[in-house]
Amino acid sequence: MEAKAPRGTFDILPTEIYKWQHIEREISKLAEIYGYQEIRTPIFEHTELFIRGVGETTDIVSKEMYTFSDRSKRSLTLRPEGTASSVRALIEHKLFAGTLPVKWHYFGQMFRYDRPQAGRYRQFHQFGVEAFGSDDSHLDAEIICLLRDIIMALGIKGFEIHINSVGCPECRVKYRRALLEFFEPFKEELCNNCNSRLAQNPLRVLDCKEEKCRQLLHGHPRLFDYLCSKCSEHFASVNTALNLLQVDCIQDHGLVRGLDYYTNTAFEVIIPGIGAQSAVGGGGRYNGLVNDCGGPNLPGIGFAMGLERILIAMEHSGTIIPKPDLGLVFIIPTSKQWENQALYLTNELRKAGIHADKEYTNRSFKAQMKYAGKIDARAVVFIGDEEMAGGYYNLKDMLSGEQEQVVPEHIVDRIIKMVALK
Repeated sequence: MEAKAPRGTFDILPTEIYKWQHIEREISKLAEIYGYQEIRTPIFEHTELFIRGVGETTDIVSKEMYTFSDRSKRSLTLRPEGTASSVRALIEHKLFAGTLPVKWHYFGQMFRYDRPQAGRYRQFHQFGVEAFGSDDSHLDAEIICLLRDIIMALGIKGFEIHINSVGCPECRVKYRRALLEFFEPFKEELCNNCNSRLAQNPLRVLDCKEEKCRQLLHGHPRLFDYLCSKCSEHFASVNTALNLLQVDCIQDHGLVRGLDYYTNTAFEVIIPGIGAQSAVGGGGRYNGLVNDCGGPNLPGIGFAMGLERILIAMEHSGTIIPKPDLGLVFIIPTSKQWENQALYLTNELRKAGIHADKEYTNRSFKAQMKYAGKIDARAVVFIGDEEMAGGYYNLKDMLSGEQEQVVPEHIVDRIIKMVALK
């Protein structure tokens, strides 16, 4: 067997993990400031949840899900996105009966059988927020403002927020008819996927990425022109609130998003110039989704962003994520005779909250010093014949190169002060 990760997956090694931790800390901090509490849902769910929640006509459900049968012949699916799982948790725990709105955020691994490329993987990492229980346009604006603040906090430049209204089921009936009439003269020129979409959900044709189909869209009817009065008023109110919050948005009448459950407000963050995967996040309202999944008729709104694409966008912006200085102290016994003393001191430092480690591989003194440099040790403590005979330890500051003798009973306090001065 070849020792290689499956196609479309990758390892995040210790040398890179600090970047992900930095992103997660910044995002979590902002989400909590906005009042969104963390939720963690299972990595797999009953397949029916995604068929009902994501939409049977979507590419996710029809082509991309990792679905399997367990030993009891139940159909389960690795989650391809986070909203359906959040809706299921809301319904299962009857949280809709408590204080509203319910506001959540989450991080998690998602799975889609897709064609791997830069920024697109079969196992990927997603951050999302969901808010249930309010149809207030100010909540739409809050969600979009949070997304904007996260992008800015991560140092991403040159981004655009595109916004549209995809209306409600009632106003989409007329629009669906107008789309079918528009595409009728040249529907044979559309790709096979779009011909299937025409029969199932014509709005999905507007989301096609095939260049030929994109060209055929020129002059297509705008959903904006078919909005009912209630949807028009809601969208106008969202834009008024966004102006108040000084969130700049581009009105994009071609934006429909790729999931069937969206209603009213839809939005995306796009970063031109970073390649094919220029959309780093997006979302919208899904006022009928909770009901579709077996819950009450409760409105909802949310967004998600792919962390892989966020990293690409940060690199494109020249954002440097600082590597953390752990203040690591490395203990070197210069002979096996003093291994116990080294182990004891390492443990004492750890109890004091100091990152500490010792030699475990019987390397030479020179090799141990080289290793201390590779792991960016802040300080090194030498324990050897000379030190033990004199009743002290040798403590070397790896930044200044200075070395001092410290008696064992004072070594922990001295190291704490040294690390605090880094």
